Amino acid sequence: MKNNSRANLPAAILVFALLIIWQAGAMHMNAAYILPSPSQILAKLWELRGPLFTAHLPATMEVVAIGLIISVLLGIALAVIMDAFPAAEKALYPIIIASQTIPTTALAPLFVLWFGYTIWSKVLVAVLMTFFPITITVFDGFKSVRREMEELMLTFGADKRQIFLKLKLPAVLPYFFSSIKMAIPLSVIGAAIGEWLGAQSGLGYFSRRMMTQLDGAGVFAPIVLLSAVAMILVAIVALIEKRTITWRGKA
Repeated sequence: MKNNSRANLPAAILVFALLIIWQAGAMHMNAAYILPSPSQILAKLWELRGPLFTAHLPATMEVVAIGLIISVLLGIALAVIMDAFPAAEKALYPIIIASQTIPTTALAPLFVLWFGYTIWSKVLVAVLMTFFPITITVFDGFKSVRREMEELMLTFGADKRQIFLKLKLPAVLPYFFSSIKMAIPLSVIGAAIGEWLGAQSGLGYFSRRMMTQLDGAGVFAPIVLLSAVAMILVAIVALIEKRTITWRGKA
């Protein structure tokens, strides 16, 4: 516990210093509609805690959860298919890369046009942003398995199923958890973008509504809440990873 506290101390000091600079700059400008201070944002967050925590946060988290589930299933399936079939890798890999060259903000209005203000227009934005790191990272995990280890297991009479479960799956787990930790912030961003461009609830929608009222602290409050939730989710995944991959670092 003490070692973890010491390791996090430089980051804590840096964040505290940045907050002090931000607070001083905001007080000097005295224009909260442009640059609210951290204290004003926290006060606004507490003032709006009712609608933010009971209505808009659950709506955004629903989008994030559904988007992540679809992205994980899709990403793992694509990675497994590309690893099992070289022809599929040649066909799918360029398409997966090309899907990330299209600006998300250009597609989000189309999703709203197709699905209206339903949850699926936001979920598609989140999936578009999150399935890529999961697919590529898990696929790289499969590629990291040494061919000599596969040949050794074949020599001992192992079939493809046993090689996958006993060799490839443990080797891919660190890559999988890394991809999830990358995908969570992207999923939160995707949900917020979808809500910003077209929604009737959610933190992104609430932030946009506050912007039309020139309420700078109200714009930042949902963003701060989103960042805090994303960091908490990443920390939970990191804890699960630590408990699951017990063999990491033992060599």
